[in-house]
Parts: sequence; C-alpha cells; structure tokens
Amino acid sequence: MSAVHRRAHDLDTIAAVLPLERRDELAELLTDQDIETLSHLVNGGMGANTLRALTSDLAYLQAWSLAATGRSLPWPAPEALLLKFVAHHLWDPQKRAADSHHGMPIEVEQTLRSQGFRKTSGPHAPDTVRRRLATWSTLTKWRGFDGAFASPALKSAIRLAVRATPRPRKRRSAKAVTGDVLAKLLATCSTDRLRDIRDRAILMVAFASGGRRRSEIAGLRKEQLTTEPAIEVENGSALSSLAIHLGRTKTSGADHDEVVYLTGQPVEALNAWLAAAKIDAGSIFRKVDRWGNVSHRPLDPKAVNDVVKQRAAMAGLDPREFSAHGLRSGYLTEAANRGIPLPEAMEQSRHRSVQQASSYYNSATRRSGRAARLID
Repeated sequence: MSAVHRRAHDLDTIAAVLPLERRDELAELLTDQDIETLSHLVNGGMGANTLRALTSDLAYLQAWSLAATGRSLPWPAPEALLLKFVAHHLWDPQKRAADSHHGMPIEVEQTLRSQGFRKTSGPHAPDTVRRRLATWSTLTKWRGFDGAFASPALKSAIRLAVRATPRPRKRRSAKAVTGDVLAKLLATCSTDRLRDIRDRAILMVAFASGGRRRSEIAGLRKEQLTTEPAIEVENGSALSSLAIHLGRTKTSGADHDEVVYLTGQPVEALNAWLAAAKIDAGSIFRKVDRWGNVSHRPLDPKAVNDVVKQRAAMAGLDPREFSAHGLRSGYLTEAANRGIPLPEAMEQSRHRSVQQASSYYNSATRRSGRAARLID
C-alpha cells in the first residue's frame, strides 16, 4: 500500500467524527505525522467542529507551503516563513494594481485556486489570517516545538498590514432572521412535500431552540430528544414540550450537558418531519433527493445555510442578506423586541458572553428608543 493510500485509509478511520469530502486530495497534502496528530485528537475527545476547522486550516497551510516554497510545512516554522504567510495574505489591493509582485504571487494564487483553496480574489480577512496562524502555532506545540508566533516582528507585521488595508467588520449574517422574516420563510414551506416539511422543521427548531448553530442542527440525533410534560397555557389548552440535549457545545465545558427546550409549534413541526421521513433513530435532518428519498446520512452544516438562503429567495428576499447565523442573531433580537429579559434569553441561546448577547439587545433598544426618534 502506498503512503498516499495508507493516509487515505487512516483518514477513513476518523471520518465518522471528522467528515472529509476531499479525502484523496487531503491524503496527498497531509503528512503521516499530520494524520497521526488528527487521529490522536479524535481519540482524545476533541470536538468534531474544532477538528473540522483545524483540519481545514492545516490542509490550507500545507497547500500554501507547497505552492509558495515547494516543500511541506517545516516544524517548527522559521520566522521568515511566518512573515511570508502574512505578506501573501494581508496586502493592499491598490498597491497590487500598480505592483504585481505585491501580495501573493500570481502563480501561488493560481495553484491554490485550481486546488479549490482560493475561491475569492483579494487579501484574506485579518481574522482568518490570525486563526490560521493560531492553528499553526497549536500544531507546533503539539509536536513539541517552540515557534516564533509570539515574535515582535510577526505581531508588528500583522498590525501594520491590517492598518494598511482597513476593512469594515461585517456580521456573518447581514440581517437577523427575526420573527417577521421567519414567518416569510415558513410561508414558502408546503405541508405535502417532504423537503418542505423538513425545511420547516429546520427553521423552526433552529430558531426556537435559541438560535442553534448550523453544525448543531445538522448533527442533531433522535437520541438527543426527550419528551417533556405538556405546558398548560391560560386558555386551558396544553402545548407539547421537548428537551434537546446538546451535549458538549462550542461554549460549554467538556463534561457539561447543555439542554434547551422546544414548546408548541416547533415541536409539532419536528414531529411532522420525523413521522413523514419515518425516522425513529439516528440523524434527524437528512438529505431528500429529487424523488423524495430520504438519505441515511445527516445533512452537511452548509446545507442548513443553503436552506435559509433558498427560502429567503423563494420569499422574495435577497438571499445574500441572510444566512444560518441570522437565525441565532435573530432569536436574541426578537427576544429583545418582545421584552424578554436577557438572562432568560441566554438560558435558551446558551450564550456565555453577556457582552456578545447584550449587543443584540442594545441594538434593538437603540433602534426603537426615544434617542432614535427625536424627529418622528
């Protein structure tokens, strides 16, 4: 068995935790030590989302190093290589127009683009560069080396590059999916088509459970659901209730089981999908093909984002203005609009940072407050 085929086989052994759509290509890019490190992290219980992000960054770094230097990443990387990475990814587009040697060399960019690692033109976002450098630093430490990631020269290079190419900070979703927007998206879902029933459940569950992340929705399993006693309301009727055990999340501790609750219509929408798709175990949200066949495999997290954008377009909205993250920001914005106390909303959204969660409340208060209505 060749080294590439052996690495491909090793990648398959962790695919259940770390879905890899580009297995063969990654097997050529990553080294034996890279695969060994990833396998160790899987066995060590690192979260699947963190592993996916780490693998993506590692694959990009390896591809860039091969394209820029003709060699795999050295461990530890010399300071000069770190500075080259910054220079190739943070640059001034105006200066590039006048000097083709400024920024990432054309041949390096073309190689990365042909491999699918570069999809847009222009410099990287500073946060992306910082994250990939952080991944590089973490992997260096795991290999038992000290890197130059804290060097004054590198910090200065990043600071000067960011200052030279300022860019406005954007939310991951330009617009929040608040209650009125959600109603428009749901109105595009019929009650007789299997995909529509699924999309309705995705939208309602993601929003009502506190604005769950798309990875949490895509990875949701039947075993995480627990039926709760019905909730009695003022008119004497009762609303069905359901608990979702999220387990370990992005913001929770390793041994902490996060739980959120659904009540009323979201529970009914979820039960309707489970019944229509005949799902009694395993992954809840799955792909539905053009003939109405339901896959046994879970949706990719990107598919949740696609659902939001597709439904936005069907509702006559601009899909570029909405994403799956809009459900998360929209939940808190809607909670603020309805006067729900921030601590109560955070119990459902599972935000750990009051500062982050309160930003949605502050925006809602400022927009509707008297200070914004001096002339009305």
